[in-house]
Amino acid sequence: MVIHPYLKAGRAPPSAALASDKPGAEAKRMPDARLAEAAGLARAIALEICHAEVVPVSAWRPATLIGQGKVEELAARIEAIREAGGRLDVVVVDAAVSPVQQRNLERDLKAKVIDRTGLILEIFGARARTREGRLQVELAHLSYQRSRLVRSWTHLERQRGGFGFLGGPGESQLEMDRRIIGERITRIKAELEQVVNTRGLHRRARQKVPYPVVALVGYTNAGKSTLFNRLTRAEVFAKDLLFATLDPTMRAVKLPSGRQVILSDTVGFISDLPTHLVAAFRATLEEVVAADLVLHVRDMSHPDHPAQAEDVRGVLATLGVTPEGGHRILEAWNKIDNLAPEQRQMLENQIERQADAMAISALDGSGCDRLLQRIDSELAGSQVQLDITLPASDGASLAWLHRHGEVKAMREAEGVLHLAVALSPGDVGRWEKRRGDGQ
Repeated sequence: MVIHPYLKAGRAPPSAALASDKPGAEAKRMPDARLAEAAGLARAIALEICHAEVVPVSAWRPATLIGQGKVEELAARIEAIREAGGRLDVVVVDAAVSPVQQRNLERDLKAKVIDRTGLILEIFGARARTREGRLQVELAHLSYQRSRLVRSWTHLERQRGGFGFLGGPGESQLEMDRRIIGERITRIKAELEQVVNTRGLHRRARQKVPYPVVALVGYTNAGKSTLFNRLTRAEVFAKDLLFATLDPTMRAVKLPSGRQVILSDTVGFISDLPTHLVAAFRATLEEVVAADLVLHVRDMSHPDHPAQAEDVRGVLATLGVTPEGGHRILEAWNKIDNLAPEQRQMLENQIERQADAMAISALDGSGCDRLLQRIDSELAGSQVQLDITLPASDGASLAWLHRHGEVKAMREAEGVLHLAVALSPGDVGRWEKRRGDGQ
């Protein structure tokens, strides 16, 4: 069973930790769309949905989040499904549920209750493939679980702890388990710190090559991996599932000018993404912070795409990735193949008034060639134009310039090459060092 509770006044469910969002962005979301998203999250870990509904409430209840009357109604529905031969084991509550509320709901509904954060963590745990991804998921899960030891670790009730009359059932064991979790969190953070350092070394190695990095970001299921496969001709797992991609993937792409760039596919964002989850995946998201260009992929066929875009911008802002901070962000308005002809035309008209957006379909390739040209021109805008003279016999330097920059013009006169070359600021320094070293 999936339920999406919301206040009748139109405000959003309480969130234990909104990663970042503009005030009022959630209010623009439609309850039915939020319910559909929650159902999609449940299906992403192969849960079969027996029943889904939105639950309007007049005020949040400290004990059960929703009203007792509605809890009894849901309990009766669950019992009816079971009496009819169905099996209903899990209730997904699309909101942040406190440990006390979770315990009370499980008691009244006689089913396992999982909230939005717990569901996202389950998906991440199922999707992680690399050692880094698994470490990040474990860190986020332990941070989430540490506050729920009293509720979920039922074996503690069989322990005796404490000292004298101050002790209670499971007290010493509970403290021990908290300490074990704390030590494991410390170890994981140390290992992830090594991952951050390793990624830094890899980035420095790429800067010596170097290729500009274009990072794909966007709401989950916006089509990032499909676009990644389209542009790189790779075979990254891409499916109509929420959080189909968890572990980052990088591939080289050749732009129309002949310049090489590295395209990075990253984990998707989602509304109410818990802060500790963003913190756990900071090592992965470092690639976004260090990117030369951020490509924000949006699903323009989704009814809540404006609110989704705000969620993505909010998470980027927590990472310090903003136009005001000097980061270049280009929007790819994806899935135009899902739009009716009149909607598509309206989108094209809107893009004419918005300089930082391109309309594409990653599925059928519409607009992808123009997107590559736009990426090319965006990256070229930061290049420095140099007039260089070389001996015609210096083939190594000529090859270096072709490999690292864009040779705009070249002519030869009396054994000397005269070139007009566009280089990135970093490459200008490397070129001057190369010339100074006499290489």
